[in-house]
Amino acid sequence: MQAAPVASAAPADAALVAAYLQHVALEKRLAPRTVALYAHGLQRLLALGQALAVPLCALQPQHIRRSVAQWHSQGGSSASIALGLSCWRGFFHWLAGQHRVQRNPVQGIRPPKAAQRLPKALPVDAAVQLAAFAGETSSTPWQEARAAALTELLYSSGLRVSELVGLDAQPSAQALGWVDEAAALVHVLGKGGKRRSVPVGPPALAALRQWLALRAQPFGPQWQEPALFVGVRGRRISAAQVWHSVRQRSQQAGLAQPVHPHMLRHSFASHVLQSSGDLRAVQELLGHSSIRTTQVYTRLDFQHLAQVYDQAHPRAHRVSPLPEGADKSPPETKEY
Repeated sequence: MQAAPVASAAPADAALVAAYLQHVALEKRLAPRTVALYAHGLQRLLALGQALAVPLCALQPQHIRRSVAQWHSQGGSSASIALGLSCWRGFFHWLAGQHRVQRNPVQGIRPPKAAQRLPKALPVDAAVQLAAFAGETSSTPWQEARAAALTELLYSSGLRVSELVGLDAQPSAQALGWVDEAAALVHVLGKGGKRRSVPVGPPALAALRQWLALRAQPFGPQWQEPALFVGVRGRRISAAQVWHSVRQRSQQAGLAQPVHPHMLRHSFASHVLQSSGDLRAVQELLGHSSIRTTQVYTRLDFQHLAQVYDQAHPRAHRVSPLPEGADKSPPETKEY
């Protein structure tokens, strides 16, 4: 699906845009949704050329910078501007290949820096409520044991979804990860091929024991599958299935917001940091290669402390200013 170019754009410019969209759709074989996004982004470029009365092939870096500044001042997000610039950059790269421009006017122009978003973490009581949830009567014991075990393990050890689904029931040379019950550790292969070991709490170990007791039950004695967590067909569970399981369980547990697995990882990091204050330890537990990645949780921790202060300190809330004309003299004092 291609969006129509700006109606009043110069015919030559509109023809170039149409040719480029045909190029990315047929020769580069981009998905229809991506082609539609390109078409939408190029409409803005056509509008820019029309507003400046400058052909697209004559646009200069200063024109692009001015447009980006205006786009941002009008409320455009960093993500949408970055997408637009990427589309324009590709278009001018194609024009250069057609010998229609000598240089790419978008090259080197970056979108405004986006504000770093704080990770979403659950309050401690909500995380405990989810982990301790007993399950719905509509679920089979097998489904309930699996949902409880994977939820407990995600929150207990702060695993990524990819690390969780990569776990095997038993250690082996081929295993990407496994749970060592005797040592109360989970060994995982994280990002960048980095291995790490993370402690597993007693409730998570108990939930895993219950799951392992039922894991092979539906599949018969000949069934062999190394994965720790499997689906109803006996094969390794997918990340999408884990997301669905955690989200469904959070709704059944009565949490106010739907929970996704990475929120449990954020909750793990935030709660450990709140209790210990040890940023380096949290970095190691999460498997972050840089301490800067982990530092976002200090902002989350400070946000939590600020909320506690606002709720608990008698002088945390500023007194509202007196209305204009009110008597500002101090009240009479009485002796008691």
